[in-house]
Amino acid sequence: MARRQFLWRAPQRLLLAPLIFPILALSVDVLQFVDPLIGSTSGGNVFAGATKPYALAKPVADVNGQNTGGFATDGSSITGFSAVHDSGTGGNPSMGNFPLFPQLCPGDEVNNCNLLIGERATHYVDDSVVARPGYFEVDLVSGVKATMTSSEHAALYRFSFPVGNGQHPLVMLDLTDLWQSRQNATISVNPDSGRLTGNGTFLPSFGAGSYVMHFCVDFFGGEVFDDGVWVNNRGGTEPKDLFVTRGFNLFFLEAGGWVRFSNLANDTLTARTGISFISVDQACQRAEDEIPEPLDDFDKLVASTEDAWREKLSPISVDAGGASEDLQTSFWSGIYRAMISPQNYTDENPYWNSGVPYFDSYYCIWDSFRVQHPLLTIIDPSAQVQMVNSLLDTYEHEGWLPDCHIDCLACGILADTLMQGGSNADVVLVDAFVKNLTGIDWQLALKAIIQDAEVEPLEWAYHGRGGLQSWKDLLYIPYLDFDPAGFGTNSRSISRTLEYAYDDYCLATLAQGLGRDDLYAKYVSRSANWQNLWKPEQNSIINGNDTGFVGFFQPKYQNGTWGYQDPIACSALASFCSLTTNPSETFEASVWQYQFLVPQSMSTLIALMGSEESFIQRLDFFHTSGLADISNEPVFSTVYLYHYAGRPGLSTKRLHTYIPASFNSSPGGLPGNDDSGSMGAFVVFGMMGLFPIAGQDVYLISAPFFQAVNITNPMTGNTAQIKTIGFDSSYENIYVQSVKVNGQPWTKSWIGHAFFREGWTMELVLGNQESEWGSQLEDRPPSWGEAMA
Repeated sequence: MARRQFLWRAPQRLLLAPLIFPILALSVDVLQFVDPLIGSTSGGNVFAGATKPYALAKPVADVNGQNTGGFATDGSSITGFSAVHDSGTGGNPSMGNFPLFPQLCPGDEVNNCNLLIGERATHYVDDSVVARPGYFEVDLVSGVKATMTSSEHAALYRFSFPVGNGQHPLVMLDLTDLWQSRQNATISVNPDSGRLTGNGTFLPSFGAGSYVMHFCVDFFGGEVFDDGVWVNNRGGTEPKDLFVTRGFNLFFLEAGGWVRFSNLANDTLTARTGISFISVDQACQRAEDEIPEPLDDFDKLVASTEDAWREKLSPISVDAGGASEDLQTSFWSGIYRAMISPQNYTDENPYWNSGVPYFDSYYCIWDSFRVQHPLLTIIDPSAQVQMVNSLLDTYEHEGWLPDCHIDCLACGILADTLMQGGSNADVVLVDAFVKNLTGIDWQLALKAIIQDAEVEPLEWAYHGRGGLQSWKDLLYIPYLDFDPAGFGTNSRSISRTLEYAYDDYCLATLAQGLGRDDLYAKYVSRSANWQNLWKPEQNSIINGNDTGFVGFFQPKYQNGTWGYQDPIACSALASFCSLTTNPSETFEASVWQYQFLVPQSMSTLIALMGSEESFIQRLDFFHTSGLADISNEPVFSTVYLYHYAGRPGLSTKRLHTYIPASFNSSPGGLPGNDDSGSMGAFVVFGMMGLFPIAGQDVYLISAPFFQAVNITNPMTGNTAQIKTIGFDSSYENIYVQSVKVNGQPWTKSWIGHAFFREGWTMELVLGNQESEWGSQLEDRPPSWGEAMA
């Protein structure tokens, strides 16, 4: 097929000497602006409990309502307190293994206690919830107070019982997880110390297979009165060991262990839970090493965790300039949530230990590659390097780069999780490359991404790409593809075509950077394959009314004839589409949404849509008609696409329609699942005034939400400064009038990562009307364009 060059504008490096301005100092503790309860209801599914950055241990109260992240401020009842969780996930509730539950048994009789999940569920006192970095507290209406904190691999709880209760308080452990996926489990009760040990086999919350987790619970501050195991709603002091299976048919067998206590000091019992994916011995040893003096270590753990979070947040400082506390809280809490997951499971991988840090609980890279990982590249590059090396190490041992590794150690071996679209780890690797992160084997990265691009796995639903023969021969993924080489959900032909095209563009970028011009030519050509699904005459009708826009992506059969998917299908104006229940030719979104997802070739896309004005009209219609779902990560970049049409001011204007309307500091202050901090990262970039195009050395410039922002690179020590003239906290002056970088005029509407790495200074003059800044063709973001003749 003949092709013609459309447009290519390469990024340019600024060769100017930076002018150094004083670093803005914070006079307050930024932790006061971190609220873990943002997104704790209305589908945010955040983890609201105590954790260190990227840590395995994550204790919080578990509820029987919106419990995907464990706890929710939805007024539901607490069923236990467990030590491991994921944050911001969708689908089935994730982890929450081996919950403890404290209670007083009526008549001081074990069999009068409420052992089953449905029976023991107890409301919490609404205004009793306290959540801050490293600490969580809640009161039950039963009179029991629970406070908790954590180390890297262990949780520490304090359970305070009503004063003078005259009973023997009981703490039970349930051999379950949040969505009762347990297949089998064991527990042993030490009759003298009350130590509870055991393990269980569980299912990942998104995918197939299973994982094994081990636990070790010790109690302090009282004497053991008696102990034993329980099954269904009855307990006994014998035996002390128990093995349970799943149960029979739909009947889930509930079981676990229990311990009762006497002579509690101050009516308070301390419990320490160690968790490991390796063994019970490792769970116990981790807990003993990290929390050696449980009765004295609680406040020390809280303080050390607070210090750890202060250090992680320290690269950024702001001069709020009158910006509201709500906005500041959204900003700092967004940074905080971006460093909860993925989780550092180093030395907890049961399948290999190569000495490379091992990270897991990516949920999912399809969500996080767009803004979360680019944010970590700026504020925590050493952690991002570790994650990239972990992805490559996983490739070396499993044969493929992962996408969704979720609560399922070594998913490619025992617990496969589902691919949502493209091979998205490719973008994470290339984003790190173009931003000059060091300590990464880039030849290995090239090899891993080429494998995704060229070799089809037998089960491409779990890793890699599917339909590669058609991709190479037809230059698109066909509707109802004939693909005997591998197997997966035979759907998403439009979204996979778009994502594979960008994956190939990223591969071309890496190849070119490594001097492989032969590979660059091959894959940059394939990155234009998305154009083969553009149907120029396709229109879109909503409720019988023609929108007036012509030209949309449509599915295409192998023989080259067109299929059909209503452009509004899988949107809020039609019905939700799920990969696992009702898959379509676009993943979790409409053709209307996917039409804008060509980050490598925006100039070509604008030309296909007719003109810059037509492109802007489409963006406006998309964002104002109910078609745009800002809770879905692919929509993030569409907020800023006005830059590519020479109207960067409209990007800032559009952003202000979402912040704070959809993103604020309330418990329901997220529009959807936080997805490992992706929603928070979107807020951070928006308020900072720079938005990343993942996989490219490009940040789109917009007016910040603060008067000034400083970002110190933790690896180079250089400080990037964003300053404004004409800033007003009522946000009338949201339009950039002019920009200077290092004291020199800067007409481009974008800038590269050298701004952060080398510590440049950007000064933006703001006004209340659009200006000509960033409007010229040569000042727009780079766009590789190859249009098919």
